[in-house]
Amino acid sequence: MRLLVDRDVSAAAPLTPAGERILTAASTLFYERGIRVVGVDAIAAAAEVTKKTLYDRFGSKDRLIAAYLDRRNRVWHAFLDEQLAERQPRTPEEVILALFAALTDWLAGSRNGCGFINASVELAAPDHPAMPVIVGQKQWIRSEFEAQATLAGLADPGELADRLLLLHEGALVSFRVAAMDRAPEVAARAAADLLAGWPRA
Repeated sequence: MRLLVDRDVSAAAPLTPAGERILTAASTLFYERGIRVVGVDAIAAAAEVTKKTLYDRFGSKDRLIAAYLDRRNRVWHAFLDEQLAERQPRTPEEVILALFAALTDWLAGSRNGCGFINASVELAAPDHPAMPVIVGQKQWIRSEFEAQATLAGLADPGELADRLLLLHEGALVSFRVAAMDRAPEVAARAAADLLAGWPRA
């Protein structure tokens, strides 16, 4: 079994060595410290470049934030591919549960939770250039749940996808905010129970 919904994660445009250092430094600092508290001075210093070079490569901090989240989205999808290759789900239901199981490994070693949720809290403006990346990442997981539920012949796949998304995202928030270390495992068990009792079409 495989993922069904187009992920729109074609190869990113190549960066210069300086651009790569900037994006790598920004990605680490934004995720570990927060987007708003990290200024371009700190990013430039970590990347060992001037602020002028940062602006030459990315144009603005806002565009650098969008690039950070775009890269994180690509890394997330590559990680999911690895997880599915390892778990080898045989049914659509197993694909759904594999997406939940992947959260445990994805969050291992970090207390910072979901970079997309964290960014959505910090970036209040709906027209921020990073918002399409954030919204698209969440819409994709819901669409994948619905597509797998449809393939499985489950009734009202849209409603089921909504419930699964709430479990998935709730696990991420609970892990980060409520310090529930086992939130992904609890959500995975809840998703399994939900699928087991869901009617067929």
